[in-house]
Amino acid sequence: MHCPLAPSIDRLPAGFNRLAGSNLAAQSAEQIALAAMPMVAVLTLHADASTASWLQVALTLPFVLFAIPIGMLADRWPKRTLMAGAEAARAAALFVVAGLLVTGHLNLAALGVLGFVAVCGTVVFSVAAPALVPALVPALVPAAMLSRANGRIELARTVAFACGPAIGGALIGWTGAMAAFVLAAALSAAAAALLAGVASPLPARRRTAHALRDIAEGARFVFQHPLLRPVFATQFIFTAAIFMVFAIFVPYAAHRLGLSAQAIGLALGMYGAGMVIGALLAARILARWRFGYVVATGPVCGLAGGALLAATLWQPWPALAHAGFFLLGCGPILWVVSTTTLRQTVTPPALLARVSAVNVMSYGARPVGAALAAWLAAQAGVGACLLVALAGFALQLLCILQSPAVRLMRQPEADDADAAFNPAQAY
Repeated sequence: MHCPLAPSIDRLPAGFNRLAGSNLAAQSAEQIALAAMPMVAVLTLHADASTASWLQVALTLPFVLFAIPIGMLADRWPKRTLMAGAEAARAAALFVVAGLLVTGHLNLAALGVLGFVAVCGTVVFSVAAPALVPALVPALVPAAMLSRANGRIELARTVAFACGPAIGGALIGWTGAMAAFVLAAALSAAAAALLAGVASPLPARRRTAHALRDIAEGARFVFQHPLLRPVFATQFIFTAAIFMVFAIFVPYAAHRLGLSAQAIGLALGMYGAGMVIGALLAARILARWRFGYVVATGPVCGLAGGALLAATLWQPWPALAHAGFFLLGCGPILWVVSTTTLRQTVTPPALLARVSAVNVMSYGARPVGAALAAWLAAQAGVGACLLVALAGFALQLLCILQSPAVRLMRQPEADDADAAFNPAQAY
């Protein structure tokens, strides 16, 4: 008998859509603010390259410092409360930036500190949201629609990634930087408000263990798990390689490829376009392909995209760069959706936020890749950076091909906790 209160198998329920809307607002706020801060540092506060690099460190460090502790808190406290509080804190920090800017009291130190606080909100959302989605199964999100729900969350992130920097840059060019920060702060406040309509189940049990034991338990689960360990390693290597590319592409494109600022923006925009298209296709691809093939698609596209960018060393054609960035965006989004679903289904609920936090720790490869690119560019030129990045893309593909994850026929069952250490059951 059909129950009128049961969620539709064709559409995600309205309660989940509020979470997706909150995610879109939060991710848009992040991308607009992250685009605006370096522009303000350089164009308004006259920061040199070294100072701007330190600002980027401040905007990256929260992922390294706080991902694991936040994961522990998210396993103890209601996730919605943490996420809403983090967005409120980010909104406050960005409103303060706008206020200091309009009164002429903003300086680089204040921008770095307030930017650090704002990014802490991003870390909380990045850790807690993937852990909250499976907590809504089956009360709000049907188990069969978990991949679709993850795809919707990831689509919001990719749309924000593609459009946020352009919006931030346009606002700064047309109306000044204050409007960009006010818009980002308003979006963070909206994200917090939308979460009020999302169910937030209490953690399965209140934990009394020592905090360090909690953290070690999540890390041990990931690094001893035959599926999750190579996923983490692959993601870390890929992130370092792609941030090597991002670190040197603008000067490389201007000097080697002869691109204008608008053309460079178009090339980088192909990355966002690939992400959006990949996210739109993710649910259909997951429904038609073997699960392991989808997991492998991201690393394969990463190597192909890196090869196309490296090819511009011999053939400086902008079309090669466009195609390379498109592949670097499209394929890895399928990786994100599939591996997020994999992580959610093989991890016990009481551990999920801490396991998600360990995954977010892979973002610590961003400053590693950027620093390596800075050193290589000074020692051997930007061409060496592209070649070393290509080697990194090859290594991450080799890493995942050695994993049992690429041999999975289907998505593991969410209620099969024992499969966490017996993945052969899912083949």
